[in-house]
Formats: sequence, structure tokens, C-alpha cells
Amino acid sequence: MAESTLLAPELGDAESMGDETVRFQELLLQASKELQQAQTDRPDSTQIQPQPGFCIKTNSAEGKVFINICHSPSIPPPVDVTEDELLQMLEEDQAGFRIPMSLGEPHAELDAKGQGCTAYDVAVNSNFYLRMQNSDFLRELVVTIAREGLEDKYGLQLNPEWRMLKFRPFLGSISKQNIRSRQRPRIQELGTVQDPERPHLNLWLEAPDLLLAEVDLPKLDGPQGLTLEIGESHLVMGGPQQLYHLNASVPLRINPEASRAAFHHRRKQLMVSMPLLSAS
Repeated sequence: MAESTLLAPELGDAESMGDETVRFQELLLQASKELQQAQTDRPDSTQIQPQPGFCIKTNSAEGKVFINICHSPSIPPPVDVTEDELLQMLEEDQAGFRIPMSLGEPHAELDAKGQGCTAYDVAVNSNFYLRMQNSDFLRELVVTIAREGLEDKYGLQLNPEWRMLKFRPFLGSISKQNIRSRQRPRIQELGTVQDPERPHLNLWLEAPDLLLAEVDLPKLDGPQGLTLEIGESHLVMGGPQQLYHLNASVPLRINPEASRAAFHHRRKQLMVSMPLLSAS
């Protein structure tokens, strides 16, 4: 079984690290792969009917593109933070804030002039959508993340310039979508605050082929002395001066060579990105 030992330099100091420290590598959202095709046949998926919100117009090399920003209460909301807190999070670490979205399949439509175009439906949480209606900043952020998500998923190159349609909340028809029945399912939680040498571990599936982990290390100010060993089915972490020790089994097949880790200074967390091996 292949093993991978990773030393994790600090996120905020990655660019200034010397040669003696392992250089920080992109992880988490940067390591997210293209999501698999719609999961109609997956037993852990459920079908939702997104509700219309607003529609934006942009373009690609192939022609006009419309994105219907929709919403559904079945999609989990992002972490509840103020806009000031969100701005600070984005400035310090763009991987620290996620907006759960469901990206629909492309569908051919006709625009107002009867010309052919392509439309996509992107759904967010309904309560978050209501909040977004009163915030130009959140609206811009959602559109940017939706555009980048569609580019990654479908190999597009969309024009970053866009405009919102004034009198049409959506273009064409909004199709039903299949989402995982439980977003970010908790696979395993190990340790509690009552046992400081066995830190709390939170694991979740960010995508069908990407497992993310957060290990709470409140007694540490940086990654110095941390060791991390990743196998195909386990995660072993040791802390400096025996402050922490974690040995967790994972009921999924991890790709150790592609896994990455880093220490988040402000949160005092070890963040690990673990792509999964295919089932075949």
C-alpha cells in the first residue's frame, strides 16, 4: 500500500518559506476536480426542482450564454458570516469559504431575437438567495463562483463581463436536478475537546472524487513538528511534543500521492485534500 508523508507549511507564510521547508501546494478548492456526470442512478441522490431567481447574460467562443441563478431549500447554505468577515476570509484564504451550488446540464434555447443560445441552471440555498438579493457584493460573488464552476465542469471559457436581465428571471425552462441527499456527509468524527491529545476530525465529500478533512489543533500556532501520513484507507497525524495524535480509518480509497495538506494559521486547523481512487 502506498503511503504519503506530508509536512504542511503555513498558509499565510507559504511564499516566504525557505528551501528547508516543503513548499506549500495548492489544495482544497484548488484541488477540486471536475464533478462527475449527473448522478441520476446514485442511490444517495435526490431530485430537486430549483426555483427561478435571476438570469445573467454572457458569452463564449460558441456564442451567447445565459446562466439562470436559481434556488432550492434542499441545497445547504454556506457558513453564516458577515460581509466584513467574508471579505477578510477571501483576502486571507479563498478556500475558507464555500457556497454550495448545484450546476445543471446545458440546454439549448432561443434568445429574445429567436437566435440559438445555451443556458445553464445554477442553484443555491433559498435562504442564502434571499440574503443575496439585498447585497450586490454577494450577488457578484455568486455569479463569479457559478461562472468558474461551469467553466471547470464543462471546459468552457466564459466572458467575465456579464449583465443581469431586467425583465426575465430565467431563460428557457429550469430542469430538475439531482443532488446528493446529504451534502458534506459526516463520515467520521474522532475525539472531543475533552481529550486534547486526540483532536477533532471532520471529514466530508466535497465532490464524488474528492475527500476533504479538517483537524482542529487549537494548541498549535503553526505546522512545525506536525507529521502526516496518508494511506489508501487511513490518516495518521502526530503533533510536536506529543500534544496531538490521530489515527483514523477512512471507509474510502484515497490516492495518497495526489493528497495535499496545509496548516491554516487563523483557524489553527490542519486542512487536508484527498482525491479518491476510482472504484474500478
